[in-house]
Amino acid sequence: MKMVVEKIETKFDQEKVIEEFEDLTKDGGRIQEETLKKILEQNGGTEYLEQWGLNGRTDPQTFKNCVPIVTHNDLEPYIQRIADGDLSPILTGKPVETISLSSGTTQGKPKFVPFNDELMESTMQIFKTSFAFRNREFPIGNGKALQFIYSSKQFKTKGGLSAGTATTNVYRNAQFKKTMKAMCTPCCSPDEVIFGPDFHQSLYCHLLCGLIFRDEVQVVSSTFAHSIVHAFRTFEQVWEALVVDIREGVLSSRVTVPSIRLAMSKLLKPDPELADTIYKKCSRLSNWYGLIPELFPNTRYIYGIMTGSMEPYLKKLRHYAGELSLLSADYGSSEGWVGVNVNPKLPPELVTYAVLPNIGYFEFIPIGGNLNGMEQANSPVGLTEVKLGEEYEIVFTNFAGLYRYRLGDVVKIKGFHNGTPELQFVCRSNLLLSINIDKNTEKDLQLAVEAAAKSLVDEKLEVVDFTSHVNVSADPGHYVIFWELSGEATDEMLQDCCNCLDRSFIDAGYVSSRKVNAIGALELRIVKRGTFHKILDHFVGLGGAVSQFKTPRCVGPKNSSLLQILSSNVAETYVSSAFC
Repeated sequence: MKMVVEKIETKFDQEKVIEEFEDLTKDGGRIQEETLKKILEQNGGTEYLEQWGLNGRTDPQTFKNCVPIVTHNDLEPYIQRIADGDLSPILTGKPVETISLSSGTTQGKPKFVPFNDELMESTMQIFKTSFAFRNREFPIGNGKALQFIYSSKQFKTKGGLSAGTATTNVYRNAQFKKTMKAMCTPCCSPDEVIFGPDFHQSLYCHLLCGLIFRDEVQVVSSTFAHSIVHAFRTFEQVWEALVVDIREGVLSSRVTVPSIRLAMSKLLKPDPELADTIYKKCSRLSNWYGLIPELFPNTRYIYGIMTGSMEPYLKKLRHYAGELSLLSADYGSSEGWVGVNVNPKLPPELVTYAVLPNIGYFEFIPIGGNLNGMEQANSPVGLTEVKLGEEYEIVFTNFAGLYRYRLGDVVKIKGFHNGTPELQFVCRSNLLLSINIDKNTEKDLQLAVEAAAKSLVDEKLEVVDFTSHVNVSADPGHYVIFWELSGEATDEMLQDCCNCLDRSFIDAGYVSSRKVNAIGALELRIVKRGTFHKILDHFVGLGGAVSQFKTPRCVGPKNSSLLQILSSNVAETYVSSAFC
């Protein structure tokens, strides 16, 4: 059997993958019932499911009537017992051997989530389906991918289970490498660079590997758009050192990890001609516009997750990309996958995801304009019962022990692919700026920042990164927005930006509360250059992976270490006079 698998993986059959997807999505309702039945048959004898009195029944109605909708907090005690070494069937019939860590950027600490072979299989199904549709529109030949991917530190839990980020669990799986090879996009960096212990050194070597294989690079990618932008911001700082390494064939002394140095020494040979080419190209660029196609002339597209909290990086990414297409990667989370991008020509701002009906059992809680307490009023509907144009929070059940689990994501139904809905990500339901009757989402914050930052463009300045905080220790409470800028701006300009931010929150509850001073004047705090890099370093120090990093757009009171980093790096503070 093993030989057959290997044969399949060496030849990627694009049309067959698309055909399988079309068949799957034609009868979404039936596939959903079969998927739920399979999950419950595998795991019906677990401690968690037995307590709800299913008694061997696997139909959707009984499942919904008996099993409650839960959050991670409800399942945490069960997952902790698994991590601590309890081998009894707690959440899954088969023992869990691996734990995934969520990014931890929202709550301030990573969540533990079970990871198993079925999740790995669905990951490969997503990757293959996505690639098949992508390759139909943007065909690539035999080449390499410049992937800014980084492993996190893996560790053993108290019970001896391997724990690492979901991306690390995927990258370390042999199936991942086989699939990438079959799809003609093996990573141009050796494993020692991907799994290196110091991400600064790994990033430097990713860039170096990309330059060494510059003519073979056909795709530039990372898990998130932020990592690609971060990589090329770093390139601006280190490009001359990279040119020296290529010219002399000797790796910079800034890379000290022995395993990385050894792996790179096998790739690096003196190449004065390549060094001259890169030097000339970088010297001629105007403000680094079109940097990626200049460095990697055969690149077909740039690929990564570009929705949600990644949207603010699109402007900078387009600057580096020049005329190259930006393709948004698929929709998933540490808990599991949801949908696949089958319309790769859509710009990231309009991208939709077709739900794969066989990778989990999906339910949708109608929002109806009420982001708070939505579960009290609305019963969830099934995959085939959602309505066009409506917004929902996703509830899902997977093969790894999560049952009727609130993912915390709000999506909008933008269309249907055969019998499965196409979703657009709207926001995280728990990421709300709210003090009084105001409710501003992550998207509202992003739009306010974009509106206020427009006045910086004439001065060739940009907002490098931003986040927010609701200060309720003051009376009245007010919004605090933290900005890191690419250079110096005048006090007058920043005061205008502060006022504009305040006015740009157009939620009726916010505006009326500001007018009667139930919400105080917004504060804009400018932080020193490199502050968000410190946040990234802090996150990596906790065991996170750079490729999984998302700047938290709202820093809550529980995330005290992040608030401390931000507060201790404030350079200037401006208070809005917009409603005076």
